[in-house]
Amino acid sequence: MFSISAALSGFFLGASLIIAIGAQNAFILRQGLLRSHVFVLCLICALSDALLIVAGVAGLGTLVARSPTLMSVVTLGGAAFLGTYALMAFRRALHPGAMQTGTPQPLGLKAAVATCLAFTFLNPHVYLDMVVLLGSLSAAYEGADRIAYGVGAATVSFIWFFGLGYGARLLQPVFAKPAAWRVLDAIIGLVMGLLAISLVVRFLGTA
Repeated sequence: MFSISAALSGFFLGASLIIAIGAQNAFILRQGLLRSHVFVLCLICALSDALLIVAGVAGLGTLVARSPTLMSVVTLGGAAFLGTYALMAFRRALHPGAMQTGTPQPLGLKAAVATCLAFTFLNPHVYLDMVVLLGSLSAAYEGADRIAYGVGAATVSFIWFFGLGYGARLLQPVFAKPAAWRVLDAIIGLVMGLLAISLVVRFLGTA
């Protein structure tokens, strides 16, 4: 039998890492407001986090931490992707005329899934948090407790992403006006741009 404390430890640590303004969350929030492919995208984010958590608990975190080449590739790829998406968000904010009936046009399913996967796997912070940090801290537990720790951390991903995706529609009255979308896209562009800059700084600091 596993201890509840191990599961709660994983749950609260996972929550502290996931519940933050980041690329994944900003994208899911926007898709939730558009009510576009919400279930599929939330499921992809939650399952991806769960996969990375399992990998970390299983010991992959040590290998990732010891591979500067892998982290450099992911860091530069992530910076390029986030920078591009930031420019797209700023463009949407500056040109609201592209909207119809006050609402932006949603992405198609394939484009939305590809973007979601890119936000997930081209973000080195995901590997550092979910694989390295969670994985290394799981070493304090053994056997069933270690599994419970991983399950607790993965559970919060499902709760958070589905809550964010479907809870976003509560804000739809606010986003009935194009001006609200301009503000949101400007904030998203700023967040993505700052993340891209931080990744470049991180790469230059380790080069």
